[in-house]
Amino acid sequence: MNEPPRLPEGGFAAWSRDRLAVARRGADECGDVWQLEPDVYVVATAGPCEEVLRRAQDFAKAPSPLFPPLKRSRGAATPEERARAHAARMRGLRAQAVAARIGEIAPRAARFADQWPTDQDVETLPLVRHALAEIGVHYLFSEDAPALLPFASQLFLAREVLVRPSRWVWPRWFPTPARRFRTRQQVAFTDALRPIVRRRRASGRLGDDTLGQMLRPSARYGLLPDEAILDTLPGITVATFETPTRAAGWILLHLARHPQAADRAAAEAALLPADPAATTSTHLDGLHYTQALVREVLRLYPPSWLLTRRATRQTQLAGYTIDAGSTVLVCPYTAHRDAREHSEPDRFQPERWLEDSGSPARPGVFLSFGTGPHSCEGTALAMAMLTLLTAQTARLYHLSEPPGPEPGYQVTTFEGLATAGLRLRATVRG
Repeated sequence: MNEPPRLPEGGFAAWSRDRLAVARRGADECGDVWQLEPDVYVVATAGPCEEVLRRAQDFAKAPSPLFPPLKRSRGAATPEERARAHAARMRGLRAQAVAARIGEIAPRAARFADQWPTDQDVETLPLVRHALAEIGVHYLFSEDAPALLPFASQLFLAREVLVRPSRWVWPRWFPTPARRFRTRQQVAFTDALRPIVRRRRASGRLGDDTLGQMLRPSARYGLLPDEAILDTLPGITVATFETPTRAAGWILLHLARHPQAADRAAAEAALLPADPAATTSTHLDGLHYTQALVREVLRLYPPSWLLTRRATRQTQLAGYTIDAGSTVLVCPYTAHRDAREHSEPDRFQPERWLEDSGSPARPGVFLSFGTGPHSCEGTALAMAMLTLLTAQTARLYHLSEPPGPEPGYQVTTFEGLATAGLRLRATVRG
């Protein structure tokens, strides 16, 4: 059997101590695919990473255990009904749906910038998380968002507790304190959402938000049962702001470290409407450089730096044999720094994403939102949120880092990459 090379010097222990450094070393020293331990493989370079994500029939995405369906004595949704609820949810997250609601997203992005405390060192991620939670929860539930926002914050806390590193690996059925806390918060969120669903159905005013899309009957299946809708919303509610918060931390840090790039984004933002509610998808599309800046930061620091897949059968990948049942870890962090796809891959260069004739060739591999059948369903929403947040912040402020230790890498979950200890100072532009 053709086996990939083993990870040199340290194996899993070294991976646990410093995952990013080891991942990068593995890509540099071992090539496209390397073996972490028996039946665990890391795919490190651009082409094979993209291949794994696109070959969903061979490399399946494991279902997320974070917010499983609640156990109910009666009326539980079937797996088929939950799958239809997921498809209905995606109708509200398509690029066309997001474009139609830019005028709702932009005012909250502007409010984040307006409310940033100036001329003082501020712990940045909590501010960003609160702003993005307001945007994301409003996008899903519109006028009902204020009632649900406190429960969404508790869902986020439950998620963070659940994925906290532990010395022990418990079976999924074992009721650990973290899992019991997660279930309590999931029940509280569901109990708050259930009367909203019933009220909208009874009134006939379903709404144009994501929840409204799920309440509308489909021509093929008719109405979804309430429980199928309720089961599929906790996870996406947290996802609308949890991953974008990690991304926004890296983006704001780059605005501080690259003032010329920040100035260019500010110049674009000056052309946005004075009333943020008047912002349209055309205005968003006009933020060419700001979108390139966001994309470049996401290339260098993908907020989900590691994606997990499982081989459904014995198959070949990059010339190696991967056995059925093996875990395959796709590493966007190293794929994005593959010099075969990105010239000067470690350099921050937003211009590489522009299509001007004088700019570098447009890179072909970008995996910050995944790709293939299981790519992130919230990509359009996340890009709109991050681009508008970046533009409005750059428009108003010069950002700078305070003296002291630089923010470091923090692996907040097995797959998440955040800026640890990020503090920034905002000074009003002249």
